[in-house]
Amino acid sequence: MAHAAPASRRMITQRRRPDVFGARTHAVAKVALPVVLGLVYGFWAAANRRHGGPITGWNLLFGFVTALVFAVLFAAVWQLAPRLPRELRALSWFVLTGCAIGALYSQTGASVFSSSGLGLLVGAGVMAMVFYRFYTLEDAEGRRTG
Repeated sequence: MAHAAPASRRMITQRRRPDVFGARTHAVAKVALPVVLGLVYGFWAAANRRHGGPITGWNLLFGFVTALVFAVLFAAVWQLAPRLPRELRALSWFVLTGCAIGALYSQTGASVFSSSGLGLLVGAGVMAMVFYRFYTLEDAEGRRTG
């Protein structure tokens, strides 16, 4: 009958998640993810703004400027948020997503109140989800567990 070999106490207490991707892939993702998300957001904002009409130069300019602003803000939050305590980290994602969704919805011609309400609603949902994730993956001092 086969038995498992005894493991040292250090081996038992240090569980690590496997790193599926290498360092080069992570470095590429640091640049590629904000760029791709920014382009998607800019295209979406420009499409909302033109209301199904023809694509104009001003519409393209608006889309690219919006994409640039969103990509820079997303990259800043993505890089700076891990250094913050979990409450401020969740708040930073709340602000980014709430403002982004509110701005997208305002391009459809909706009122300021409905755009703000939708931004607050979506941002609050993201904040609750992100805070729960950080709360369950960190100990009381804010160090990652597991």
